[in-house]
Amino acid sequence: MITSDFLAQPGKKFKINQCKTSTTGKFKVKEEAEAEVEKLRGKLWGLQEHLYAESKHAVLIVLQAMDAGGKDGAIEHVFHGINPQGCHVTSFKVPSTLERSHDFLWRHHMAAPVRGMIGIHNRSHYEAVLVERIHGIVPKKTWQGRYNHINNFEQLLADEGTTILKFFLHISKDEQKQRLESRLADEQKHWKFNPGDLAERAKWNEYMDAFEEAIEKTSTRHAPWYIIPSDHKWFRNWALSDVIVRTLQSLNMKFPPPAEGLDKVVIK
Repeated sequence: MITSDFLAQPGKKFKINQCKTSTTGKFKVKEEAEAEVEKLRGKLWGLQEHLYAESKHAVLIVLQAMDAGGKDGAIEHVFHGINPQGCHVTSFKVPSTLERSHDFLWRHHMAAPVRGMIGIHNRSHYEAVLVERIHGIVPKKTWQGRYNHINNFEQLLADEGTTILKFFLHISKDEQKQRLESRLADEQKHWKFNPGDLAERAKWNEYMDAFEEAIEKTSTRHAPWYIIPSDHKWFRNWALSDVIVRTLQSLNMKFPPPAEGLDKVVIK
């Protein structure tokens, strides 16, 4: 687990209102952060090649946020240029009839990355203690019991070789308002605007309570939560890249040994 200013410390109380949304950290201007992201992207390319070649570890990246929180943009910018052979994105929508006929973790386990792969989950199994909690889709006793199921599920993945990173892209309510308004103002962004987002926005405080409890109860050493300040997209991209690269570096990956006798091979 990588030490970071954004880490929700496992086993400790967590207060979401103490987490900043608009910090720019060590950067004075956007261009400084973007230059650093480019350097980190180069490192990520190399690390992904090691991950794919060694095929010893899998990496699961979970992205959660409020509507307009920037999950799609983060994926596009942080993983730009990554070899698609070694990376897979799964976006979880409303469960299908088949998915609802199984336990709530079934579809997420099916989408877990295999060794050598980076799996990015745009929304995740945490919807079961967020949306389903807030909309009363399941009773309180059910969603409360899911924290233990989630921790056990993530422990299983970790024990079997999956490195798990969970990110909450934290934006302010004012920033969300501006982003939703920008979608209305630009005809080319109308497709992004969902009137249902306004109903979810009205439940902002309920969602903050749900995120706070979920993060506190499920940030563990084997599957930590990072609260990423995301009002500034460029800072979000740097913070995500920094944690991901440092985590992959900590795996100490190596290319597999070559086949014997390569020094005698002659290609005619």
